Amino acid sequence: MHPTLVRVFDQPVPAYFTMLMVGFGLATWLAARLAGRMGLDRDTIIDLGLFSVLFGVAGGRLMHVFADGYFWDYVHLCTDPSLVGWHISAAQCGAIGGRWDAAATVCRPIARDCFAWAKFWNGGLTYYGGLLAAGAFGLWFLRRERFPVLKGVDLVGMGIALGLAFGRMGCFLAGCCFGSVSHGPLSFVFPPWSPASEEQFRAGLLHDPGLASLPVYPTQLAESVGCAIIAAFLYLWLHPRKRFDGEVMLAFLGLYAALRFVLEFFRADARGTIEGLSTSQFFGVVIVGFVVVAWPWLRRRAKRLAAAAAARHARDGLPEPPPAPAQ
Repeated sequence: MHPTLVRVFDQPVPAYFTMLMVGFGLATWLAARLAGRMGLDRDTIIDLGLFSVLFGVAGGRLMHVFADGYFWDYVHLCTDPSLVGWHISAAQCGAIGGRWDAAATVCRPIARDCFAWAKFWNGGLTYYGGLLAAGAFGLWFLRRERFPVLKGVDLVGMGIALGLAFGRMGCFLAGCCFGSVSHGPLSFVFPPWSPASEEQFRAGLLHDPGLASLPVYPTQLAESVGCAIIAAFLYLWLHPRKRFDGEVMLAFLGLYAALRFVLEFFRADARGTIEGLSTSQFFGVVIVGFVVVAWPWLRRRAKRLAAAAAARHARDGLPEPPPAPAQ
């Protein structure tokens, strides 16, 4: 666990955001490279990648605030900090300038902070919130730029998978998104005062968050490897063989939703719930439902467009167009 990757001019460079930016930088480069091969405007994809990071962070932060169970903490930090209780030790409470509540054995913040909800660099992003915000912006942006929308989202689908593979490595370095207790051969122990130790202290599994955590499932690394496999499958196999525009993005959405749904059972970090499922599992079910409906519809649409193009050529006395090359 290395939350701070390096220090530049005595300023910490967070490992999580460094890995996230590296991942999405590579994703944007890959998508732009493929766009150039397809005869499409590379600059549009580069602009889309840069703006999508901004919208993704904003959307991910907002969903964290509203759906991960911390909403009232952020409200009380602004209105009445005495209603907020952090489950840390008295020593750590003093180190951060808090007020120790011996009766409740929690640390109370002293100063109000009405902008804590916006400080994403302190941690707290939700993937599906980022996907929804960046996706909505991306659709609008591609239409505004008169870029073929479905071809564009296929390029983005491969890029997101690659970006997530790096982002989850950043989660591992930061210690967030950790798994539940495991004594298997692939389990990991996080250091004292890590998010895993603090959560296990709150759950009564550790008597002091200043101890190393119990061994946990490496859910961050499992998701990183899974996303890398998805990215390789989309780039090397599906994209050259796709039968209709939009197929690559739908495949990414379905595969990632399934991967995330399973991994959520092995995670132990604090998250919100909807109808007995974690927030991510609930949105994953919705997304799989969307994929099931959209896949046959887009395939039928592609066939109708191909038939209409062939009919126009026949009517105009032109030879039938050759099949479109794999892209």
